[in-house]
Amino acid sequence: MSDLTNPLLFEMVRSFSMLAQELNLSRAVAKLGSTRQTVRRHIATLEELKGEQLFRVVDRQYTLTEAGIRALPQAEEIIALGHAWLRGQSSHVNGLQYLRHQEGNGWYFYQQQHALRSMWDTDSALLRETVRSWIMCGGRIEAPEMQHIRPYLIIYRFTPVGWICVEFGDESFFVRWFGKQKALSSVGQTLGKMPGGNDFARMLNVAFQETDITHNPRLDHVRTMVPRSDGGQPMPVNYRRLMLSGAFPDGSSALLSLVEPSADLDIFGFGPEDFREPDEDFALRFNPDNFKYGS
Repeated sequence: MSDLTNPLLFEMVRSFSMLAQELNLSRAVAKLGSTRQTVRRHIATLEELKGEQLFRVVDRQYTLTEAGIRALPQAEEIIALGHAWLRGQSSHVNGLQYLRHQEGNGWYFYQQQHALRSMWDTDSALLRETVRSWIMCGGRIEAPEMQHIRPYLIIYRFTPVGWICVEFGDESFFVRWFGKQKALSSVGQTLGKMPGGNDFARMLNVAFQETDITHNPRLDHVRTMVPRSDGGQPMPVNYRRLMLSGAFPDGSSALLSLVEPSADLDIFGFGPEDFREPDEDFALRFNPDNFKYGS
């Protein structure tokens, strides 16, 4: 197939994604603002380029093939990344993910991924101890090697409706910021949507997907604004977030997150003076006597 088709790639991927969601040609055409002939041509071209069938059609009813099911998540990511990139919400710094969004009312969110080795250049012994404990226990959240770290963690499970929080450690930043009652009320809820739109939300979800799929640790620096209570005034917050893959006792996948407030951050476009020191009430306090694997 000639490279001349490549300028149409984004539109072809949009047609595939919409038809995969609707599984009905008429509805997909209406939502795309396109024509039946165009959408059919896009699908046929994609199937020819990829060398595999993406849909089965029986009595005008579309169903995804196995190849189509495998292709859909990345197709949706291509669309979200394209939109976020055009809006300036998504880019790379030093080859790693960088996300940003600012609302007209002053709310903002900046997230920059960092190489894991950068932990050893900070004063955060808790981050290093968490990684070492995770290695020693093989990610098993009930293992003895994890128990001295677990109170600082938020634990997630993936469900058909997305990632849900199943546990907030008593010493976690979430509990320190919102309080124990809010944490208990939030167990079982999906991750709330932040401003920025669906494409930005999908980019934010990359960190969860990447950690879950690769089983590799991920470290992000974040600067944002968070209210202390529902409907409250957002307040500036800056923190490191370590994400680790794990396993529940039955072997199903878990995702572990350590959020550590800090002013020792590196986010593109900001200097040290832009990060406020965490208030004593919200700082994570880890007794050095509890270190098992280092400091």
